[in-house]
Amino acid sequence: MLYPMKLIAPLKDYIWGGTRLKEEYGKKTDLDKVSESWELACHKDGKSVIANGEAEGETLEDWLAQQGKSVLGTHVEKFPYFPLLIKLIDAKDNLSVQVHPDNDYAQRVEGEYGKTEMWYIVDCEPGASLLYGFKKKITKKEFESRIKDNTLLEVCNSVPVHKGDVFFIDSGTLHAIGKGILICEIQQNSNTTYRIYDYGRVGKDGKPRELHVKKALDVTKLEPPKAHPTLACDVDIFAGAKARLLASCEYFTTYHLTVDGKAALMCGDDSFQSFTVLDGGLEVKDAAGTKVKFKKGETCFLPAGIGRYKLEGKAEIILSKL
Repeated sequence: MLYPMKLIAPLKDYIWGGTRLKEEYGKKTDLDKVSESWELACHKDGKSVIANGEAEGETLEDWLAQQGKSVLGTHVEKFPYFPLLIKLIDAKDNLSVQVHPDNDYAQRVEGEYGKTEMWYIVDCEPGASLLYGFKKKITKKEFESRIKDNTLLEVCNSVPVHKGDVFFIDSGTLHAIGKGILICEIQQNSNTTYRIYDYGRVGKDGKPRELHVKKALDVTKLEPPKAHPTLACDVDIFAGAKARLLASCEYFTTYHLTVDGKAALMCGDDSFQSFTVLDGGLEVKDAAGTKVKFKKGETCFLPAGIGRYKLEGKAEIILSKL
């Protein structure tokens, strides 16, 4: 039976995280801080668990293995793996300056796929900023020299952020989420990150956190980021919902939806859908009459082919598909 699934997210407590995901987004945990909540995850480092219905208690990964690829949709056929990883990220402090490799390099060196991703700024403190590529094109020699003498930040492109901003991070783009920012991240299903600069911090073991300079030198694009043409445009394809297309690429298509009352949507045979509630709450009702309620901080997985479904309530959501 196919039905709307509520997912329980694995949580991460990296040193830069805060407490907002616990205090405001309902993440139940004994961890002191929650840096990341992996809202949709079928990865060896974290797996979503189904919280409702006949599959309650199973990992989403195990359920998908039992059902077969049809529940992921026809678009998944080009991927030899579950393609998406969706996170909520609470940066109380700056994240490391880092980069992700492309598919070719990551498969050859790390044994998994690369990472292209997008960020939606859910909330941020006044004056918050992030690093996004370089101010100008630099040489590999200058890049390496600035890493060694701790002047890398002088050539990084610092961008002020506001709630609702969108950033598309191609693999190979240097980046760093700044302190005081809460983000919804949609990405390829990969956990490969190369740290370049980490502000001299030490990890839980009291030792400086590992840097991956040699690999970063191999994969980093030494130029300002290129504008992505499909970022943040209004669309009228969801009846009853105000929608904005945030990003569309070969790995994912993501929308921001505002529901105030009732909305009618469709999950066809082409792709599964997943949405995370950023604010408010709503009820999902599928064509078979199954109803599931979702509140702020909760995520729904809709199998491909579930057909028409309705949303009712007052909420802000991020919806992704292939």
